Amino acid sequence: MPGIFGVYPFGEGRENWSASRFLYFGLSALQGRGQEIASVALFDAEKKVFNIITEKGLVDDLFRDGRKFPTSFLGLGLVSAFEDDGIIEIKSPKKLVLAGDGKPLLHKEKAKAFRILAEMVSKKLVAAKDSIEAVAELLSEVRGGFSFIAITENQEMICARDKMGLKPLEVGAVGFDLGAVASETCALDVIGASHTGSIKPAEVVIFDPLSIRRKAIPSSKKAHCSFEYVYLARPDSYIGNTSVYEARERIGEILAEESPTNGDVVIGVPETALPFAVAYSRAAKIPNKLGFTRTGRHMRTALKPTQFERISGVQLKLNPIRSAIDRKEIILIDDSIVRGNTLKNTVLNMKRKGAKKVHVRVGSPALIAECPYGVDVPPKDELIGRSVSDKEVAQIIGADSFAYLSTEGLAKAIGLPRKELCMGCFTGQYPEKIE
Repeated sequence: MPGIFGVYPFGEGRENWSASRFLYFGLSALQGRGQEIASVALFDAEKKVFNIITEKGLVDDLFRDGRKFPTSFLGLGLVSAFEDDGIIEIKSPKKLVLAGDGKPLLHKEKAKAFRILAEMVSKKLVAAKDSIEAVAELLSEVRGGFSFIAITENQEMICARDKMGLKPLEVGAVGFDLGAVASETCALDVIGASHTGSIKPAEVVIFDPLSIRRKAIPSSKKAHCSFEYVYLARPDSYIGNTSVYEARERIGEILAEESPTNGDVVIGVPETALPFAVAYSRAAKIPNKLGFTRTGRHMRTALKPTQFERISGVQLKLNPIRSAIDRKEIILIDDSIVRGNTLKNTVLNMKRKGAKKVHVRVGSPALIAECPYGVDVPPKDELIGRSVSDKEVAQIIGADSFAYLSTEGLAKAIGLPRKELCMGCFTGQYPEKIE
């Protein structure tokens, strides 16, 4: 679930670039992937050491006024919803730093799993004659769903995705002078980089001062994370050739086909579900209105670590607009439902503001299983969708009716073959055996 970002200048005069400024803008664009910690690693070419700066909280907290960053033309960064995440440094046998998204199946704890992976990369690079062959061999050996960016003491930036391609990794360029790699294309957009393509499943891409090299190993199984399209990615991003915004519009259209209901107005829960609501409204021919206004800065409350923070966060950030809902029958569109507590609070607030009825439609299937690949899905016994019917969910959250999107509908909306998507959190069936 972290957002990772790396920048790499080429050719003569590359030492004049300032990596820290690019990292600030790139990580700010990826802030929605995690708001609990931000971390950057900047390479000191003269001393051949890495300066790692980490701060709990937001990117703006890391880059606060007055903080001076070491001069560096080469660096990478990470934001995450997990405080124990961060950039990993390996000092021997090959000195490097690594930032990862997802989870390699090397340890039960994600942070330790990535440290083991980083140690394996370091050892492989020393043992092999060619860096790209070393990392390609590593990909063939490690199970799990992950992507990573690493920078070595030799000034190579190594980027790779697992054999299934579960977590995205996109490549961009600023002319011929600067390369960049990010979890989402929105981070490339904000630094003025053109999106040049995706790192493919089971592919290694290595940047060095004069070139970019690529190598892909055979991969028989693709399993792209479906939750990226539902919730994690920004709507202005592309994952591969798929527009996240267009996928979310198709979710809304299919949701209207699968679960029609009567209503006076369609309202989306900001921010993720707004494209769902726009498309549902258009398909159902029911007016769409802005139903909430925000207080304070943008907050991904579903990613907050405690129930108190999630409930208080929703209460703080989303205040219903009375004139949009008073004496109306509402079709409320949300992106997902985990425990049901925050949605219950939202429905209650709408009825307090005068809504006659609230029909809830969710733009994803029921969450029934934990994610072994690093997405923060609570334990099974906390998931309301695991053993509760749609009618019972409606009663629990105070809605007048309730329905999920089907797994078939989600695959259709994303536009990829069902067999190329990981829907383990919705089905309990993972693309590989989980021990």
